[in-house]
Amino acid sequence: MSIRAIQQTIEQYDTIIIHRHVRPDPDALGSQGGLREIIKASYPEKKVYIVGEDDPSLAFLVNMDVIEDSTFEQALVIICDTANTGRIDDERYKLADKIIKIDHHPNVDPYGDIKWVDTDASSTSEMIYEFFVKAEGLTMTNEAARLLYGGIVGDTGRFLFPSTTNKTLEFAAQLVTYQFDRSTLYDGIYSMKDHIARLKGYILQNFTLDENGLSVIKLTKDILAKFNVGVLETSQLVGTLGDIEGIQAWVFFVEEEDQIRVRLRSKGPIINTVAAKYNGGGHPLASGASIYSWDEAESVIKDVTLAIKEYKQ
Repeated sequence: MSIRAIQQTIEQYDTIIIHRHVRPDPDALGSQGGLREIIKASYPEKKVYIVGEDDPSLAFLVNMDVIEDSTFEQALVIICDTANTGRIDDERYKLADKIIKIDHHPNVDPYGDIKWVDTDASSTSEMIYEFFVKAEGLTMTNEAARLLYGGIVGDTGRFLFPSTTNKTLEFAAQLVTYQFDRSTLYDGIYSMKDHIARLKGYILQNFTLDENGLSVIKLTKDILAKFNVGVLETSQLVGTLGDIEGIQAWVFFVEEEDQIRVRLRSKGPIINTVAAKYNGGGHPLASGASIYSWDEAESVIKDVTLAIKEYKQ
């Protein structure tokens, strides 16, 4: 794949529709929205849309477009930050004339007519900025810079995660030369409402830690109702246990109406292979999955325990 090939393909289409994964995070929205802004500024004659379900907690970043099915006819679809087809938000991508995949997750599902996958990148937002830097004659805007910077900050944990490289920091330094309010952006990503903070307190009081270094939290529907916290809001809490000494990996089980969402995090053991067994995937140290019973949750716990033991050997 060459960046030039992606640019040439963009230039061939009048309508471009950009997707990302379900249950978006700042990188998914930042790369999606940032790419739209760059294309719109660089090719004003083109129609460029972003689609997917809106997440109210991330509305400060960007809001989705509402378009008809017919818009996809003869359109180019670009899918950002999505490792496999099962996680693409808005299945109408199948109606497009051509599909480009841009992602930094392991390429376990090599979908798309054109694929750019870079697992060394800290985020897909970092890749979109690299696309801007290396392509020819593109225009960056303040809004695109805000979105891409937000995506990088979100996926690197404010540059604390090991995925942060010198390239990441160089790109971030260039992005902050544009005019946007970083303080407001940080507040949007990291500020926490009081009811979510109370659930965080519950987590810190009730997490388990076994002799292997595995920590488990089970957030049932009753617990979520008690604290008046929505399922999407729990994404703000998955890093709560990351600073606790002795934890090698941790699992959040979040009960929904028809499934149990699994959020896996690790300080070393590889856990995306576990996620892949349970309808999920992701990064080696940060993954997600879906299960359908609490019996399955016990199987996930056993598999993560095995991953920790293998890591220690």
